Order: sequence, then C-alpha cells, then structure tokens
Amino acid sequence: MFSNHRKLEFVSFKSDNDKFEVETEEPIGWTPIFQLKVLELSSILHQRKLKKLDLSHNSLEGMFPNWLIDNNRMLEDFNLRDNSFGNIFYMPLNRNPNTMWVDMSGNRMIGSIPRYMPKFFPHITYLNLSINSLHGVIPSSIGDLVELYELDLSHNKLSGEVPTGLLTNLSQLVVLNLSNNSLHGEVLSTKLNLGGKGRLCLDNNYFTSKIRHTDLWSMLQLLDISNNFFTGFNPCWISNITTSFEPVGSLLFLDISQNSFSGPIPSCLISQSLEHLHLGSNKFTGSIPDSFGTLKNVLTLDIGNNYLSHMIPKFVGELSSLRILLLGKNNFSVSIPKQLCRLTNASLIDLSNNFLSGSIPSCLQNIRGPSYQAFMHTRYLYHEGYDRDELSPSFYYQGIIKRRFKFPDDLFKIQDEVLFTAKDISLTYKGDALDSMSGLDLSSNKLIAKFCSLASIESLDLSFNNLSGKVPSELIKLNSLEVFNVSFNNLSGTLPMKAQFGTFSKESYDGNPLLCGPPLENKCTMETKETNPSIEKGDDVKWYDMDMTSFYGSY
Repeated sequence: MFSNHRKLEFVSFKSDNDKFEVETEEPIGWTPIFQLKVLELSSILHQRKLKKLDLSHNSLEGMFPNWLIDNNRMLEDFNLRDNSFGNIFYMPLNRNPNTMWVDMSGNRMIGSIPRYMPKFFPHITYLNLSINSLHGVIPSSIGDLVELYELDLSHNKLSGEVPTGLLTNLSQLVVLNLSNNSLHGEVLSTKLNLGGKGRLCLDNNYFTSKIRHTDLWSMLQLLDISNNFFTGFNPCWISNITTSFEPVGSLLFLDISQNSFSGPIPSCLISQSLEHLHLGSNKFTGSIPDSFGTLKNVLTLDIGNNYLSHMIPKFVGELSSLRILLLGKNNFSVSIPKQLCRLTNASLIDLSNNFLSGSIPSCLQNIRGPSYQAFMHTRYLYHEGYDRDELSPSFYYQGIIKRRFKFPDDLFKIQDEVLFTAKDISLTYKGDALDSMSGLDLSSNKLIAKFCSLASIESLDLSFNNLSGKVPSELIKLNSLEVFNVSFNNLSGTLPMKAQFGTFSKESYDGNPLLCGPPLENKCTMETKETNPSIEKGDDVKWYDMDMTSFYGSY
C-alpha cells in the first residue's frame, strides 16, 4: 500500500529504541513511483529530487556515496554524521549549486581536504568535517567559499599554516573551529575579517607569535586559543599606560591558557560581559589587575599556574556570580581575605600551592554552594543577523521545502572545562558536571586551621605546610572523611587508628619522620609517648630543635 502514494514528498522513520527494520512484500529492485523531497532512512538509490537527506548515527561504511550528490542536483542538506565512511569526496563529482549544508563529522575519513570544494559546492554555508583522520594542509581554495557561515575541521591530523584567505575573505563566517590538529604559523598576526559576534577555536595546535590585533575582543563572543605557543599581545600593553579603564567588546568566553604569555596581565583582556575567563598555565607576573573587579558576570575565573604574587585582592569577593575560582600554583602571600566568604555561590575554590599564611577564615563555612544551575543549561551564542527562533534543534521540514534555513543544536554551544584536584586525583570536569562539583583546595600553604567541625568533609589535604604537633585524635569525628593527606609537614607522635583513620595508607603521612604507629613502619616507643604531651601542650621545643643523635640513639 505504501507504494501507491504517487504524491508522497515526506517520509520519516523513527523509533523510541533507535532501531528500525523494514520488511517489504515487493521483490528486490522495486522502484518507487513517488519522488520525495524529504527523506530520513529509506531507499534512496532511485531518488532524484531530494532536498534533505539525513543518514546520521548509523553504521554505514565504505566509500563516500558520490552518487547521492550526482543523482540529486537539488540536494540542499545531507548529513552523514557518525558513520564509518573511510574517505572524503572523490573525483569525478558533479557541480551542485543548491547544496548549503554538509556534515560528515565523526567518520573514519582519511586523505586530504579536496581543493576543488568551491567548484562543486559554490554556495555552501555549513561544512563540518570534524572528528576524522584527514591530513595534509587546508587548501587555500577554502577561502573562496564566501558564503560559509560555519567551518569545523577540528579533531583531525591537519598540518601546515592556515590559508590567509580563510581568515580574511570570509566575512560571513561566524564559527571557525580548527582545534586539535597540528597546524602552525602566526595565525593571529594579521587582521581578521570574520562575521560579528562569532566563535573562533584554535586550541591544541602549534600556533606562535604575538596577537597584534585586539579587535578580536569586539568581533567575537568566544575565543579559545589554549594549548599553543602564543607569547603576547602587542597593542594590549598600551592599555596599561592609560589612566582610566574601559572594558570593551562583547566577549563571553576567553581561554588563552597553556601558552607562553608573560608579564603583567593586560587590562585589554577584560570585557564586562565575560562569563568564562581562563588565563592559567602561562607565565603572567605581578598582581591581579584592578580591572578584574568589573567582571560582575564571570562564572569561571582561572588564573592558576602562573607567577602572580602579592595578596589576593579583596574585590575578588565582590564577584557575586563567581562559581569557580582557581588561583593555585602562584606566589600569593599574606592571609586569605575574609571577603572570599561572600562568594556564596562558589562551588570550586583552589588556593593551593601558594605562600598564604595565617588562619583559615572560619566564615568560609558560609559558602553553601550554588543555588541555581549555571553550567547545566546550554549556553548559545547567536549572530545578530539571525533570530533566536532560527536556532532550532533541527531543520523544519516544511522550512526546507520553502528554502528556510535552520541551524543545528550544537552550532553555538559552549561547554566550560576546568582541572581540579579532588580526593588526591586531578581530573578535568566539563559542562554539566560542574554544577554537581564542590571542592576547596588549600594545600601547600602555611595556614593554621581547625577542622573538627567540618562534619561533612570528604577530602582533607594539608600537605606541604609547616604543621607541627601531633595529628589530633578529634579528627576521627569526621565520619565522612575518605581522603586524608598531611604529608611533608613537621608532625610527630602517635597516629590515630580508630574509625576511618584505620583505612588511610602510609602515603598520607610521608615526609613526617617523627610520626609513628600503623600504617607507618615506625613503632611508637615510650620516649615518643612522653615527648608528645609536651608538644601537645604548646611546649616551645620543636622536633627540629632536638638532639637528633640522642633521639635516634633512643631506638
């Protein structure tokens, strides 16, 4: 009965369990009498009028089906995403002026990007070849695709330099993703000509040189150049001389981490609209600029693993929207400012590996964690020339027939990502997981603290401080404690072994030669037991003032 529908234009096969099987009563080789305009998962060999074809998320393999393009000269959109095709387009291929949308990401395609792409798809607006094994250079002819809106070549094995035309000719280009390749060169040393309020991802490559044009901040909403070899911002340093500071641009997401930037943090990096700022793992020196006090919308502030010094500014506590604060592995000194207690929405704070001293502010217990989800909800960037309604999760089928263009759900998606150490393990947490994370890392400082009232704490790392005396037996009241680390301090005496403390390994106590008792090999002697009370009562005699010859001889 299905074959009797001569005027059929739209066919979509879907199922709840993502599996679909068809049994036909017709002999093999049956040719339908209808000509579809929209088809999802069906026999397509004899179709000639297709406008949209979606065969994504299947197990299709073999050579790329050139005949799909050759047979359907009106094809506007075809999606072969997440299959197992082993090659990209091959010659000969007919010219198809109607094709606007091509997605072949997540396959097993090898070979190089065809240099004849503009000849066969002259009006293409969306091209996604990411997550494949394409190698060789990006052909300069890509710069002739003047109608491109998004180009995604990320997660391949591309090498060489980025063609100049790709960065200067494509004024409509809003999303350019070249991340996770082996590209090199001075990609940001020339003036770019990209679409306004767009997204530029160049992370995880081998790009070098200084960034010479800070108009990037005004034309983009997202810039990720992390994990490269960039060294500085030429015009940026001029802004440090000015007497007033006025943040510019509409930048929402900036990641320049894991590069070779040095000197003071330039003020021109800061935009009041910033929500995610990643400056970590560089060589920045000096103090945190006062301009950071204008980041009223910032959710993530990562400036860890640099050479910043002086005290942590009090105005950091005024960033009321802040959820993630990473200041670890710097040279911050003095005490922890009590103003940090105002970060009531914070969920991850890392102040480890600094030179902070004094007591830990008791008001930190007022930080209750986020009252709303900031990372769970997808954040979209959109181009001002298009309505929000057009950022649809898929194409509207009626819209395809009427040539109305819709964008996929991942075109402008942002997912933040941070590295945090929890329970002695450093892991990367991304996207939705950040709404469920909570942690406070104060390790490797010179802090004085009381922890007995932290009834719900699961991980306590006090390693690499100057703690002295014995490990307080009161800590056994922390019933939720799973990870405990006091290594490389000046602790002494008998270790508590009750409750959860019976589960901690000797690595938790490394670098404290005067500790004794299980799980350590040092057995406690009468002299040890007699020495401990005086230390516990606040005797001025420290372990490093003892006559070590007599001490070791007592064994």
